[in-house]
Amino acid sequence: MKEIIFLIIGLALALIGVILVYDARSISKKLFGFGDQNEASAGLKIMGFFLAMIGTLFIYFR
Repeated sequence: MKEIIFLIIGLALALIGVILVYDARSISKKLFGFGDQNEASAGLKIMGFFLAMIGTLFIYFR
């Protein structure tokens, strides 16, 4: 049961990370003004990359 929970958490983190990397520009357009969009999209892509890596590590080491 514990392995299934870690698998689901890992899949969710990896999914959120991939979505943040792919849709960073559109998310930053909705949340920030024009001057902050480039910095915000770069930050969202970096955060998405780390979330995807953490999620895949959860899946790998479960």
